[in-house]
Amino acid sequence: MRLDRLIGILTILLQNDRVTAPFLAAKFEVNRRTIGRDIDALCQAGIPIVTQQGTGGGISIAEGFKLDKHVLTAGELSNIITALKGLGSVSEQTRIERTLDKLGANSDAVVSLHEPVVIDLASHYKGELTAKIETIKKAVLESRLIEFDYFYDKGESHRCIEPCFVVFQWTAWYVFGFCLERMDWRLFKLNRLWNLTVGDEPFTPRDIPPEKRDFSAQFPHDMKLVALFEPSEKYRLIEIYGLGCYTETADGLLFEFGFTNRDYMVGWLLGFGGKVKVLEPDYIAQDVKTAAENILSRYK
Repeated sequence: MRLDRLIGILTILLQNDRVTAPFLAAKFEVNRRTIGRDIDALCQAGIPIVTQQGTGGGISIAEGFKLDKHVLTAGELSNIITALKGLGSVSEQTRIERTLDKLGANSDAVVSLHEPVVIDLASHYKGELTAKIETIKKAVLESRLIEFDYFYDKGESHRCIEPCFVVFQWTAWYVFGFCLERMDWRLFKLNRLWNLTVGDEPFTPRDIPPEKRDFSAQFPHDMKLVALFEPSEKYRLIEIYGLGCYTETADGLLFEFGFTNRDYMVGWLLGFGGKVKVLEPDYIAQDVKTAAENILSRYK
């Protein structure tokens, strides 16, 4: 695990002009003493890390540093390059290009920059998404409040939060932080977040309870769906939920799975048209029937 953490710290330092030890400690869920030992280890590996104390200080890599190809193995460099290429789809491109150059553009580099993996995590709103991520990242590093308008299934609201992380999970980007309206930790999807502003006054970062770091727990799968799909839909089930997510029967593919959001479940089922039948629960079957009738009435 320490090697993974060292690679992670190095990647963060290459992406940012300066970070603080408390930020790294929170990011990797270790104490500041451990981060200090990790920084010493990176220095011993020949990476010129500069540490500045006091206001405006932090940890950074010396300007113009070129990563020695002997510091990391080809596999480790390959993993970093792949991750940076993915980040480059939603981050400021020139910084990523400079970082990739540091990882070995010379002809004798350990690993080619032509990594055979292409990752594009951007949405149709790539420009706005990039700006949001950069703004929130800066607010996190400076411990400043952010405010925004948020659109969700219950309508819209204005929120003010203490941001902690930008998270990519469940095929979407989120900001995780302490919501001052709900007085609790929350995740907000960036594509539903607009009119983002950063406050002038810094806040004192809170300790994040361990259970709140489990982002999956924010979406409990407390609604169990039982449905029968036509065999022709096997590839679509496997694409989303993998092999073994259904049982083959004489009547079709029996699918049982837990869901979080009722409206999402109904919309997902409607996407299969007449090739699925809901067996349980009855209220979901009724929701699908009502939605289908409403669709039909629009075309009469």
